[in-house]
Parts: sequence; structure tokens; C-alpha cells
Amino acid sequence: MAADAGRAADAAEMRGALARLRRTTGLPVAFGGLVEPGRPQIRISELSGTATAALRSLAVVSGNGLGGKVVALARPYAVTEYAAARHITHEYDAPVAREGLRSVVAVPVVVRRRVRGVLYGALRSAQPLGDRTLAAAVAAARDVEQSLVVRDEAAGLLAAARDASGGGAGGDGGATGDWERVREAHGALRALAPRIADPALRAELLAVCGRLAGADGRAVDVGLSPREVDVLAWVAVGATNAGAAERLGVRPETVKGYLRSAMRKLGARTRGEAVVAARRAGAMP
Repeated sequence: MAADAGRAADAAEMRGALARLRRTTGLPVAFGGLVEPGRPQIRISELSGTATAALRSLAVVSGNGLGGKVVALARPYAVTEYAAARHITHEYDAPVAREGLRSVVAVPVVVRRRVRGVLYGALRSAQPLGDRTLAAAVAAARDVEQSLVVRDEAAGLLAAARDASGGGAGGDGGATGDWERVREAHGALRALAPRIADPALRAELLAVCGRLAGADGRAVDVGLSPREVDVLAWVAVGATNAGAAERLGVRPETVKGYLRSAMRKLGARTRGEAVVAARRAGAMP
């Protein structure tokens, strides 16, 4: 179920990227799909601007056609006249012709050196797709890549957080190593949550943060804002103001401001006192 939800979210990212590609380039058609788990092929699932269903659910095998070449080489490729292109194979000429496509560019979505999908843009006329169009297609693919990286990171952190909190529930839950893992997972999840576009996944991350913070049963409302907790979570694991700022995507001066405000609310005179007070209040593990 979680895997299905993840693929649905990935497909939604692909749809958004295709819409942006058409909007920025004026290309009449864009389409794409993700690599099928355990198989060396992509499945065309997202269509934008198409006039027929010829490309829908088309399975493009690695090495075959334009998209298959892109999967195999993990780099962009374009053709000006698809049916006559000499450097690709032609297993998919029939559906491409039914849609009336002639000039086509394909760009891989690559995450951690693995092709996860392909984005296509196309014209119904045979004319070169210039550098501007290629750059826009690459940028759209990079957007998808960043979203997939964030989702992968979130999944890994959630798994680590569940393991850490599970260990905390056992007999040695108070061990320093266990609590350090809990605290690191808490800080990483809080930093990642604002970057998550999927509201369901973002809510799950924040819910896990709440469970980690209340892992020992304490909970006292001391009026800390979410951003103040974010800053304290990174201070707690030894981050400098600059380090916390980098992880949270803000300026060091902003971190200082949140830290001063948190210290005032907690009645703390130092960073260390603020961390201790926040933990005592159950605002963080």
C-alpha cells in the first residue's frame, strides 16, 4: 500500500513537470513514465496535450526506441524526424505516427545514478528542437529528480525513526546510543518536512516527529513555534548556527533569532539550557 502511494505521488510529480515543460517551451505534446519495479522498461503513464491514446501505457524497453536509448545511456537525446531517425530502433513507430509526432526530445530522470523515468517533449512538425527546449526539458527532469530524492530521503528517515523509537520502547530505551539516534532522526525529519510537497507524507513525517518527541511520555506546552523546535533539534545534536541554517534552508541570522526567542520562552540563558528545558517539556526527544 505504501509503495502504491509512493508511485502515485511520483506520477503526480511527473504530471506537474510535463505541464511546466509545455508551459515554458510551447511544445504541444509532453508525456512520460517511470521505470517499472524490477523490469528494464518504462511505462508511459502521463500524457499532456496528446490527441489520441496511442502512447498510453506503452512499455518502452531499455535500448529500444528513443526513450529506451535514453534509459540505456542515462542522458538526453533528440530526433528531428522520428520515423527516419538512424540512431534509434523503431519498435514504436506505429504509436508515434498515430499521435502524429515527428520531432521528439527525451530526458532521463536519474536518481543516485539510476534511471527512474523519462520525460518526452514533442512537435507534430519536423524541425530542430533548439537548446532552449532541451534546457527546459532537462530542468523539468531535474525537478522530478529532486522530488524523488526528497521522497526517498523521507522514506529512509521514517524507517530509521520507527526503528529508533521502537528501540526506545524496549528495556534499554534509555541507552545513550538509542536516544542519540532518536534525536538525530527527529531533527532530520523536522528539517525535511517543509520540503515535502505531498501533504499526506508531510503529515506522516510531522506525526512521527510528535511521537519521537513524546517518546518518554512528557508533554508540556511551553509555546515554542515549529521553527524554534527545528532550530533546537539541530542545536541538540551539535549543529552550529550556520549548520542549522544550512539544513533548514534559512540564514544564520534567522537561526539566531529563533534561538533567542526559544531561550526566552524556556527561561534559558544558554543554548544548552534551552535544549535541556525543551526536552524536559517534551518538545523534543
